[in-house]
Amino acid sequence: MIDGVILTRLAIIEGDGGRVMHGLKITDPGFNGFNEAYFSEIGPMKIKAWKRHKKMTLNLIVPIGEIRFVLFDDRLPKENSFQEINLSLKHYYRLTIPPMVWLGFQGRSKASSVLLNVADLQHDPEEVDRKDVSEIQFDWSI
Repeated sequence: MIDGVILTRLAIIEGDGGRVMHGLKITDPGFNGFNEAYFSEIGPMKIKAWKRHKKMTLNLIVPIGEIRFVLFDDRLPKENSFQEINLSLKHYYRLTIPPMVWLGFQGRSKASSVLLNVADLQHDPEEVDRKDVSEIQFDWSI
């Protein structure tokens, strides 16, 4: 795994009226405080890449659909700079991404998928680096 990335199994509690899906507690690994939570939708097989936060820690959860996350670490030259993680209700985890790691993601369901990010900072366009999907070489077709 990329240094600083945390994958935390989350509980799903089935109930007569519907599920309770855990997200993030103050005592969980990866919790660095709270400033903003938002949902992001991605269409089937669509790709959103690449983004890197300079200061923000991301806590990503996928309650609807399936999303393939691809992380790229260029902080130090390494052989294994990429990490792939698929999240969904069947693979229900929280993905914690530290600052300075590139992130791209792809919708992997037949319908739109939704992610929740619980971030330790509020969004600031000056705090984000962006690259076009073609600027980091990765085969999204697999």
